[in-house]
Amino acid sequence: MANPQVYKHIPSLRFPEFVNDGEWDYVPGNELFAPIVNKNHNSDLPVLAITQDQGAVPRELIDYNVIVSDKSIAGYKVVEIGDFIISLRSFQGGIEYSNYKGLCSPAYIVLRRKNDSICNDFYRHYFKSKKYIQDLNRNLEGIRDGKMISYQQFSEIKIPFPPLAEQKRIAECLSSIDNMITECNNKLEQLKCHKKGLMQQLFASINGGGNSLVPRLRFPEFNNTKEWEVKKLGDICTFLDNKRIPLKDSERAKIHGRYPYYGASGIIDYVNNYIFDGEYILLSEDGANIILRNSPLAFIIKGKCWVNNHAHVLETKAGNNIYYVCHLLESMNYESLNTGTAQPKLNRENCEKIELPIPSFEEQCKIAESLNSIDNMVISYSDKMTMLQQHKKGLMQQMFPNDQMN
Repeated sequence: MANPQVYKHIPSLRFPEFVNDGEWDYVPGNELFAPIVNKNHNSDLPVLAITQDQGAVPRELIDYNVIVSDKSIAGYKVVEIGDFIISLRSFQGGIEYSNYKGLCSPAYIVLRRKNDSICNDFYRHYFKSKKYIQDLNRNLEGIRDGKMISYQQFSEIKIPFPPLAEQKRIAECLSSIDNMITECNNKLEQLKCHKKGLMQQLFASINGGGNSLVPRLRFPEFNNTKEWEVKKLGDICTFLDNKRIPLKDSERAKIHGRYPYYGASGIIDYVNNYIFDGEYILLSEDGANIILRNSPLAFIIKGKCWVNNHAHVLETKAGNNIYYVCHLLESMNYESLNTGTAQPKLNRENCEKIELPIPSFEEQCKIAESLNSIDNMVISYSDKMTMLQQHKKGLMQQMFPNDQMN
């Protein structure tokens, strides 16, 4: 008779002081967390939005425009700091954490730890681990995305219950990485705001009024030089749209190739062929992107690549700095693009008519150099944030047992 399979609930990476402590206990979720229904409030607490990326946060802190009547709010549940809320989308992790005291819809299930031997921060990380999300989806097999996870379904999944000291040690480690990620993100937002404000001052305004076309902020060496000129985009750039070729599904091959495949919002795939090789500006013609600005309106591409038909390919003519032109296009709002259509779409004819304030080539280069330096810092912090996110992901895979068979 074959020996039964034995699962060892021991993490592959453990702090030295816990190496000899043996296996972790695993218990059903309802042994650690209880559902809480508290509607004792005066509707004076902030209403919380239950999000996948930020947990439970006051609606006014995010772009969440849902109007709720006072009568409805009276039936909302009170959420305390440290509570968990069973959310909707199990494939992304259906248990969200609250750093705020507030109110949530009665449709949600509020969970609270049963005793002080449970570290909320430990489970905040664990409920977002790949292992738990897999267990959750396995338990909900056949249930369509969007259906609320019940307390019974939550209770049927066994979750780790190591000693409190080890819970806290792991939580402190992972939370410290979260703090660094938050710092990087805050720095990124500050840099983006700084660049936006700087562009408003470094670029002369065509519609600023008066007879003088000069920026509010100018490098000293250009203070006594000639005024800027107004030129059309078609006068300073050559459009290479005729070189674009639709990519067939067979050419795309659905595997990563050697060369980036660009759309209006950036790289969308990698293919094994290219039609451009150099340094160009990609200018979006997609209406939704122009209004919502989910990605830059214009950005630089370099080297061998393929471009689909949702972006214009621009090559700057002699005497024009490609980075200056790109930053200038990036700074423009929808109204200044003057597409002349109710649904904005930057077709080639509209693009060529866009009016731009253009200084001397030397001043273009100076402005571009200044803004490029900010972009380089943005890239540096973005890379650091990605590295930290990957580091945390790798740590979680090792710090939480993965039911390795012995």
